[in-house]
Amino acid sequence: MIKLTKLNQKESVVNSDLIQYIESTPDTVITLINGEKHVVLESVDDVIEKIIAYKRKVLSGLEILHQCSDVVPFVPILVENKSETK
Repeated sequence: MIKLTKLNQKESVVNSDLIQYIESTPDTVITLINGEKHVVLESVDDVIEKIIAYKRKVLSGLEILHQCSDVVPFVPILVENKSETK
C-alpha cells in the first residue's frame, strides 16, 4: 500500500499491486486493474519511487523471516466436516 495525495489535498492509500498504469496528463492519473482512476498530486516518478520503497520494505521483511530459524512455516490443515448429511 502506498500513501498518495489527491487533488483536494486529502491523503489516500492505494494498493500498488492493483495499479495497471500511471499517466502524466499533466496531472498524474493512476489507473487500477478494475478501471478505477485516481488523480494525485505526486509526479509519476514519485509514485514509482513509493512503489519501489514499499516493495523493498515487504521483501526485506521476507528476507528476515527466511533467515530466522525459529519461524515455522504455516501449513493449513483441512478438517473434514462430519456434521454434513449425505
